[in-house]
Amino acid sequence: MPQKIRWTEAADALLVRLRHQEGASWDRIAGALGVSRNAALERGRRLHVLLPERAAPAAARDERDRPALPPGHPASWGALIAGTVLEGTPYPWPIPGVPPLPARAAGAAEAAAPARAAA
Repeated sequence: MPQKIRWTEAADALLVRLRHQEGASWDRIAGALGVSRNAALERGRRLHVLLPERAAPAAARDERDRPALPPGHPASWGALIAGTVLEGTPYPWPIPGVPPLPARAAGAAEAAAPARAAA
């Protein structure tokens, strides 16, 4: 059976200092106290120890009057495909004011079209 942890004021003070002043993870706090991560986390909950508030992010620009981006704009397309298998691929359709896809990519699409038609 697990042994009961005897929490002292010094251990509580260390837990609060590590979490509030240093923003330490529960793993690091548990290592410093010599207890399990869950024991440290539960004690922190009982002491109402939360992470310190982070500084507010910089105010976002007011873009309500900005015209809409065209389809495939690098800002919107990049946000849509970030972290997916498509990351780094160009937008597949022509974009007004942007040159078309390289000939190599267009040739691959044309080569695949007859194969799909035959199937």
